[in-house]
Amino acid sequence: MAGLSGTLRRTRWRFGLITSGIAVLLAGVGLINAGAAQAAAGCRVVYSAPSQWQGGFTANVDLTNLGDALNGWRLTWTFPSGQRVTQAWNATVAQSGNDVTASNLSYNAALGTNQSVSFGFNGSWTGANTAPTSFALNGVTCTGSVGPSTPPTSTPPPTTPVPTTPPPTTPPPAGDPMAYVASMQPGWNLGNTFDAVGDDETAWGNPRVTQAQLDAVRAQGFNSIRIPVTWTNHHGPAPSYTIDAAWLNRVKEVVGWALEDGFYVMINLHHDSWQWINTMPTDRTNVLNRYNALWTQIAAAFRDASPRLHFESVNEPQFANSSGDAQNAQLLHELNVNFHRIVRASGGNNATRMLVLPTLHTSSEQARINELTTTINQLNDRNLIATVHFYGYWPFSVNVAGGTRFDATTQQDLTDAFDRVHNAFVTRGIPVVIGEYGLLGFDRHTGTIQQGEKLKFFEFLGYYAKARKLTTQLWDNGQHFNRTTFQWKDAELFAQIKSSWTTRSGTASSDQVYVPRTGSITAKALTLNLNGTTFQGLRQGTTNLTQGTDYTVSGNQLTLTASALTRLVGNRAYGVNATLQARFSTGVPWRIDVISYDPPVLSNATGSTASFAIPTQFRGDQLATMEAKYADGSNAGPHDWTPFKEFDVAFAPDYPGNRITLTDTFFGAVRDNAPVTLTFHFWSGAQLTYRVTKSGGNVTGVTG
Repeated sequence: MAGLSGTLRRTRWRFGLITSGIAVLLAGVGLINAGAAQAAAGCRVVYSAPSQWQGGFTANVDLTNLGDALNGWRLTWTFPSGQRVTQAWNATVAQSGNDVTASNLSYNAALGTNQSVSFGFNGSWTGANTAPTSFALNGVTCTGSVGPSTPPTSTPPPTTPVPTTPPPTTPPPAGDPMAYVASMQPGWNLGNTFDAVGDDETAWGNPRVTQAQLDAVRAQGFNSIRIPVTWTNHHGPAPSYTIDAAWLNRVKEVVGWALEDGFYVMINLHHDSWQWINTMPTDRTNVLNRYNALWTQIAAAFRDASPRLHFESVNEPQFANSSGDAQNAQLLHELNVNFHRIVRASGGNNATRMLVLPTLHTSSEQARINELTTTINQLNDRNLIATVHFYGYWPFSVNVAGGTRFDATTQQDLTDAFDRVHNAFVTRGIPVVIGEYGLLGFDRHTGTIQQGEKLKFFEFLGYYAKARKLTTQLWDNGQHFNRTTFQWKDAELFAQIKSSWTTRSGTASSDQVYVPRTGSITAKALTLNLNGTTFQGLRQGTTNLTQGTDYTVSGNQLTLTASALTRLVGNRAYGVNATLQARFSTGVPWRIDVISYDPPVLSNATGSTASFAIPTQFRGDQLATMEAKYADGSNAGPHDWTPFKEFDVAFAPDYPGNRITLTDTFFGAVRDNAPVTLTFHFWSGAQLTYRVTKSGGNVTGVTG
């Protein structure tokens, strides 16, 4: 899986930002540094609500200080429509009635002239979600210009809350590799940038890195940043393999910015692994010479950099045309040993710099772990970090073979992987970094895995990594954090990830309750996954539902009554008619959508293997997976070891277009003139059959 993930991430992906319901407010706000009687004051506030749903919304607040530098800030405003903040990040947010106060955290307290800070929150609303129109910073209301200002004498000085995640120390904990790596938690990857295979960092569609981008990432609460670098197209020929000065200087510039931000920073040889290092079985001398030359130059360039910088020998190492595991292990051992020798011999801070060594494919399989253990034992250097990657149980990670849910098998796969690296390394004082984690399906579309199941995966991953003392670094190739607007494309997902760094959240068997659009409405039950929390109740917007009348709880069984559901679905229009929040004693609330639906309707169609779509009336429902079988019961299509095909590869729903597409990848693995019966499984529980027949390049499809 690790090798496959590396292949998938080489593909360039672009994502748009959904900005429905945006309200932007530009305000000049007077501000003052506590204790300065005539400090220059002024600021700009941009308030936006990029995501809104029935009863809830996500808001972002960008604050720019136009006046004198501050050490501690407190922003206040009043909601005009009675909105309520339910969860916040990058600030401590308190609310009394309609009045809201957002205060800095430890890592973003300092706000120099013309510097910005961003924070966000999830909120609830009823009736309207009107944006606030006035802000005050440190007790001084909006003036619209920069000038001397003195806050009211009754205004207390801003306070700095106790941080929940301590900032990294400078210098790092001396002589304690476990403490060093613990200070790196949590981490983030600057993916598809310097690792892009092309002429520069924008080759795969991400914008050029700026200091503001890194500042914004740091403000999200990340303490470490992995900066993957592909060197293949940025050096000269043998024998010197001289790295392009402009490229090296640009990498040094961005590394410097990250270090200035307080990040722990990792750089490496990234896609070089599959571009040329993988030919080592048949071209050992040339590969080793090139590898050694690159690390000699990189080590020299960063010889005197902060100890918070560390090097990773190679990303996802792999070898082509080898004789098998034994040769693979020996070649990786040789690379890691040469890397270690070169860096240590370069002197300066490199003599004791933390060095990161991967397993083959960065796999957490026991055999791969054992191979790395042998290398680490031989090097006898306590300043080493072991690294693996984790993208989950493969059927779940890409939604194939019926892996639609975060079930016991998927969870066990995670616990087994984390237990193996913990037992092999952490128990011996060797720290471990999960240098990349996520889901492989994200490289195509973050909706490949259903939202609630996705949230359960990340909730558990964060919890169990902490329990096993593993530092995690989120893989982000631009599909998560928007590097232009500095907003999360799925704020709900990031809220779950962020919460998992420090606590557990309750979840449920589903985040959807389906209610038929016609006919009688009956009670619906969900199983609560308390995860060590206690259930606190259900809420719609700011209104608490009534236990006993609207819902009942028996053990871990939550039941919504028929009367409550009847009220919640209203006129029973197709789709989400109400959104509830199950609240727990810790963590983020669990969203529950109440959905009206009828079984979907499919229609006959004709088309080609390159372009075939089934007209579909979804009628409020959503597609989970698809089976494909021939008349004799054998499996049809790609991955013929399972009847369940891969989401977004063999098939994909198009909800706005009212169709389900079948891809040329699917038909490429289907026999001519052999009818295939498709069974579509929907999240409501509905199942529909459909028959397609390929004849050359033509396809016909019929219902039933």
